[in-house]
Amino acid sequence: MSEVREKGAILKKASRVMALAGSEEKNAALAAIADALEADCGEITAANAVDMEIGKKNGMSQSIADRLLLTESRVSDIASAVRELIGLTDPVGEIMEEWTRPNGMTIRKVRVPMGVIGMIYEARPNVTVDAAAIAIKTGSAIMLRGSSSALNSNKALVAVMQKALKNTALPSDTVQLIEDKSHDCVREMQRLNEYLDLLIPRGGAGLIREVVDNSSVPVIETGTGNCHIYIDETADVKMAIDIVLNAKTQRPSVCNAAETLLINENWAKEHLTELVDALKAAGVEIHGCDKMLAVYPNMDAAGERDWSEEYLSLQIAAKIVSGVAEAIDHIDRYGTKHTETIISENPENAALFQRSVDAAVVNHNVTSRMTDGGMFGFGAEIGISTQKLHARGPMGLREICSYKYLVSGNGQIRR
Repeated sequence: MSEVREKGAILKKASRVMALAGSEEKNAALAAIADALEADCGEITAANAVDMEIGKKNGMSQSIADRLLLTESRVSDIASAVRELIGLTDPVGEIMEEWTRPNGMTIRKVRVPMGVIGMIYEARPNVTVDAAAIAIKTGSAIMLRGSSSALNSNKALVAVMQKALKNTALPSDTVQLIEDKSHDCVREMQRLNEYLDLLIPRGGAGLIREVVDNSSVPVIETGTGNCHIYIDETADVKMAIDIVLNAKTQRPSVCNAAETLLINENWAKEHLTELVDALKAAGVEIHGCDKMLAVYPNMDAAGERDWSEEYLSLQIAAKIVSGVAEAIDHIDRYGTKHTETIISENPENAALFQRSVDAAVVNHNVTSRMTDGGMFGFGAEIGISTQKLHARGPMGLREICSYKYLVSGNGQIRR
C-alpha cells in the first residue's frame, strides 16, 4: 500500500473520533501543541536550517527563502496563532437555521466537521501548523503534503504536534505528513475520494491550476495574488504612500502583497514624484506604463506580462489611468480575484469600486496585507479562497466546516 493510501486510512479512522470530540478536548490539544512548539523551537529551527542550506545550494529565490525561513520569533508567532484559536467559538454543532414544517416535522441545519482534509502546499512551513490547528478545532483530520524544499521543517513540526497530541484525549494520528517527494503522491491525493473529503492547494498558479484541473476530490481554490491598489484623484497623499509602501514592502513574498499600482492621472500630476521617490527609497523596482515613462524615461517599461505578474519581490507594475472606471476595467482584465484596494476620499467612487470589483476582498483605504485570517479575527487561516462556491476570502473555522440537516418528527410519512 502506498504512503498516501496508508495514511489516508489512518486519517479516516481518526476523523470518526475527532467528530465526537468536545470543545474542551480540542482546546486542550491546541494548548498542548502551542506549548510544544515553543518548547521544541530549537529542534524546529535546526531542521529548518537544513532546508535553508539545501535551498541556498539549489539557488532558491529570495522570495521562496523568505517564506521557508523559521526563526524563534516566527515559531513563537505560529504558537500564538494556535492559542488564538482556543479563544474562538467552536463552530461544530452550531445550529445555523431551525424551523418547523406544517406537519410538525422539525428541521435543524447544523454545522459539522468536514471529515478528512488534504492540503497540498509549497514552501510555507507555517501552513503546516495553521492547517493542522484549524482542522483540530473543527473536528477534522488532515493530510499534509508540503514541498520537498520544506520537508525537514515539516517533519519536525508534525513530529512536535503528534507528540503533543499523545498526551491529550485526541488521536495523535489526526495529523499526517506525506513525506514522499515524488509527484505521484500528489496525483494520488487528487483521486483519493475514498479517504479525502476536501483538497486545498495553496501555492503558485501552476500548483493550483494542476490540482483544480485534475482532482476528483472536491477542491477549494486558493488563488494567486495579483493584487492592485488604485489611487483615486481625492486620495490623501500620506495615506496613499503609506498604504502602497506597506502593501508592497512589508512582506513582498506573500500572496496579499501589492503587485500592480493604478494611479489617477490628476493625482499623478501633483504627487507622482513623491510616490515614485518613496518606492525607490524602499528599494522597489517600478515597471511603468508609457505615461510613466514620459516622466521617468529611465524607468523600466511595463510589458503585457507585467500586468499579470505576481512578482513576490520588490517589484511593482504601475499605470496611470483616467479614473475609477478605467481602474476597474484593468482589474477585471488582469486581477486574480484575491484582494483589490482603492485609496479615496470620495465615497461615491469608493462605493462604485467596492460594488464593481470582483474579488474575495475589496478594500477602501486599507492595505492589502490585511487580507489574513489573523487580521480578520479568525485566528489562523487555512488559505484564502478566490472562488465563489462554499467559501471565499480568508478561510477560518466556519469556512472549513460542512453542515447537515437533522430532522425530527413523531411518525410523519409522505403520502
